[in-house]
Amino acid sequence: MNRRQALIGLCGLALAGCARRAMAEAGADPVRIGMTPVFLDDQVGFLGAWRDYLAQALGRPVEFIQRGSYREIVELMRQDKLHFAWLCGYPYVREQRWMRLLAVPLHQGRPLYRSYLIVPAKDTATSTITELRDRVFAFSDPDSNSGYLYPSYQLSRANTSPANFFRRSFFTYSHKKVVEAVALEVAHGGAVDGYVWDTLARTHPDLTGRTRVADRSPPFGFPPFVAGPAASPALFNRMQEILLAMHDDAAGAGFLRQLNLDRFALGTPALYADIERMLRAIGQPGA
Repeated sequence: MNRRQALIGLCGLALAGCARRAMAEAGADPVRIGMTPVFLDDQVGFLGAWRDYLAQALGRPVEFIQRGSYREIVELMRQDKLHFAWLCGYPYVREQRWMRLLAVPLHQGRPLYRSYLIVPAKDTATSTITELRDRVFAFSDPDSNSGYLYPSYQLSRANTSPANFFRRSFFTYSHKKVVEAVALEVAHGGAVDGYVWDTLARTHPDLTGRTRVADRSPPFGFPPFVAGPAASPALFNRMQEILLAMHDDAAGAGFLRQLNLDRFALGTPALYADIERMLRAIGQPGA
């Protein structure tokens, strides 16, 4: 980066800071967006820059509210403490009676992803979850489709459950931490979001290289952006416009590249029909 580019960057940061202060002084109510842990190393820096981008586009302050689980995010949204959230399809299906589908990310050209069964790289034999009986297994979040629901559904089809099948299982509350647990052989296997594993394979090949993808699920609807009751129709429409147009400008496209996404698109509840079917099969129908 040359000196002129550095100065331009510093000026941009200064202007963004001034804009945030001006909006705060004007008393604009912050737009609150819920997030759970993702795979980015510099999550704080990324969310800070994305917050400024969204605030400038909205003309209002933006706050990212981070919690350790989907359940906490859903509860905050239920209490009208969040306007939007980036959730998994599992809690969306369960709570869709009062949530609105805002936008769905496209990855490799499609609004779809898979659940991966991963094992340590030295395990060259395992090909299905049912071969891990009496072993230690890592799940991501109890409200994650790829990290809990789908593998639980697979076990239910074998007339068993995680509690009865594994010697021990545990939740890491992060897909990256599932990969780390398997890589370090703390677990003999784990269930992880395939998009996260594929992205880590690009950014941290030393980590994913110590694991092997033993099995892949059918495709499911990608974890969506949703709106809660606190988001007015006008705010919903404006946020949707911003997300759908991100790939059309340089700054927005840069954030998408960091997320390893193509763009955001409109979605429909039908994308998540397979998740609802699995919920019904294990006795947890959606709302």
